[in-house]
Amino acid sequence: MGQLEGRTAVVTGGSTGIGLAAAQRLAAEGAHVFITGRRETELQKAVAAVGNATAVSGDVSVAADVDRLYERVREHGRGLDVLFANAGINHIAPLAELTEDIHDAVFDINVKGAFLTVRKALPLLNDGASVILTSSTAAEGGAAGMSAYGASKAAVRAYARAWADELGGRGVRVNVISPGPVNTPMWDAAFGDRAEEMKKTVAAGLPPGRVADPDEIAAAVAFLASSESSFVYGANLYVDGGMNQI
Repeated sequence: MGQLEGRTAVVTGGSTGIGLAAAQRLAAEGAHVFITGRRETELQKAVAAVGNATAVSGDVSVAADVDRLYERVREHGRGLDVLFANAGINHIAPLAELTEDIHDAVFDINVKGAFLTVRKALPLLNDGASVILTSSTAAEGGAAGMSAYGASKAAVRAYARAWADELGGRGVRVNVISPGPVNTPMWDAAFGDRAEEMKKTVAAGLPPGRVADPDEIAAAVAFLASSESSFVYGANLYVDGGMNQI
């Protein structure tokens, strides 16, 4: 603990799941964490759970909301050392049922949101800062009904490669985490009443025989945020229980 003492971090999608667990871990390491999300009630609960945190509600796909987030970070007066662009949504739909509205919603949050989050952070990023993007094993898999989600996460992976090259001269490291199945509310949003059944089915095919706890993904985020990963640029860190490895 204490690897990020005195640092400033931003976590998008920070009110639940992986984002909340990461915000808690970064705060435990000493960072002051700005968290953002679209649901004010959940966001305030998250601030209470994180402790050393500031909530700024907003939608990462809306430029004005992202500007408002970074204005609060600017007022904090210490720049930005860790940026975890984590906000994302999924919608399960086969191609025949994948409407333009659903497709656009997924890409607006997952791709445009990541772009705005990182692009608008550039004036605040301190030299040596760490930028972490959330991709997914779905970026490489071919799961039926997840084409829009998988494509959006593949785009995020491509962003990280280019941005790592562009920002490396400042010592700003851009990396990706690719979680496998994690026990988050996204299961309920994607599968509804079938969420527990789907988790058990997926877990049965993994070497650990279970899905991940969000804290296990947060540990990977903390590694990429810290100086322990000082020579890691453009990498994709799989935290997937072996899903895409075996």
